[in-house]
Amino acid sequence: MTEMSLMQRVAALPEAARAPLLASMPDAVVDGLARDWRCWARPKQLPPPGDWSIWLLLAGRGGGKTRAGAGWVNERAMAAPRNIALVARTPADARDYMIEGPGGLLANAAPSERPDYEPSKRRVTWPNGSRAIVYSDGEPEQTRGFGGDTAWLDEFCKWHYGAQVFDNLQFGMREASNDKPRVCITTTPRPSPVLRRIMALPGTVTVKWPSYDNRANLDPGWFKRTIAGYEGTRLGRQEIHADILDDMPGALWTRRGLDDGRVKEAPKLERVVVGLDPPATGGEDANEAGIVVCGVAPGAAPGAGGQRHGYVLDDWSIRGSPDVWGRRAVAAYHRHDADRIVAEVNQGGEMVAHVIRSVSPDVPITMVHATRGKYTRAEPISALFEQGRVHMIGCLPELEDQMVNFTPESAADRTRGLSPDRVDALVWALSELFPQLVTKVASVRLPYRYKGIV
Repeated sequence: MTEMSLMQRVAALPEAARAPLLASMPDAVVDGLARDWRCWARPKQLPPPGDWSIWLLLAGRGGGKTRAGAGWVNERAMAAPRNIALVARTPADARDYMIEGPGGLLANAAPSERPDYEPSKRRVTWPNGSRAIVYSDGEPEQTRGFGGDTAWLDEFCKWHYGAQVFDNLQFGMREASNDKPRVCITTTPRPSPVLRRIMALPGTVTVKWPSYDNRANLDPGWFKRTIAGYEGTRLGRQEIHADILDDMPGALWTRRGLDDGRVKEAPKLERVVVGLDPPATGGEDANEAGIVVCGVAPGAAPGAGGQRHGYVLDDWSIRGSPDVWGRRAVAAYHRHDADRIVAEVNQGGEMVAHVIRSVSPDVPITMVHATRGKYTRAEPISALFEQGRVHMIGCLPELEDQMVNFTPESAADRTRGLSPDRVDALVWALSELFPQLVTKVASVRLPYRYKGIV
């Protein structure tokens, strides 16, 4: 049974007991209770007792972990003037979720304690002088300049450079404090090495709860429409129940294999392409459009040993209309200075080419038609990873989740939003860069300004 907050326990009292209790309290007390986070928080959402240095909150989607982090930061900021680090995957994530979101700092502070937010300065300031600076995973070196005693890291397992940011931040957690330097990490878990390392640290207290614990505060229809469809799946265990999963038997990739080949940056690349696996259908229930950027370095590159090496540069996958994913693919093409988009067109080649051309007529496209199954197509690409010839740049969590769960069964499963579209896009991109591995795949190259479509 889910542990209840104080207010939930009061609400659960019979009317005959609840009404006299509330009537006996002065209005000022009732108003104060209504604004006190500790009255509304479930026990697991409150900081644990003891001499801990890292409070790690692992919770399912919608579980209230961000609200817990915001409540802790607001409380700690008002306890004494201090310097605080707020770290998210991007500055926009920090603004939208940690600061301005419904579970964020501004919406959940008492009026007299509400901080001021200055987006241009990346700064949040409380009435007593406590100050927080926003940092992002995208610029891990920024955290080298931090000096304070409090940090909140949100959705840590989605970051690309979590280990680097965390290590830099530890050197900044050095200011003298009336309550020792402490870090709060809120995230839905993934089995990353840095997460396991943090969990094993002697000063870490790990708390875990599923999405269902916060059911009273969420739309009932969301559980019926979305959550129920993932129950009984590995993705559901991770995203709903906050389980840290081991590798899937029979999968073409393993976490350790990806970690062993991971590098921080690519050498000078000979070619860069964008792999695109568009959804077969449109509408709200459509799968994602897989959009993955890969490059290849010549055999003369450092460490290549005379062989060409591939690099997985970025994952731009998105769910949306053809106009949305078309613009996204073209944006990825320009952002990475690619030389071609490689798109699977089994569900209508002219439509896919038209979508891309309507956004940018000058983008060259290779249209590929698969004549083999997804798993069979992916096997030679997986072999390149095993040989140490393809490397992940940083961490791409959603793509890597699909890779390590990619089995013959999952390759054929296009239900419940589980279609491995990111893996498909990865396979098409690397197949273009390592053409000697590709057999039984028909392709048509569209030159610049292809006039037959636009």
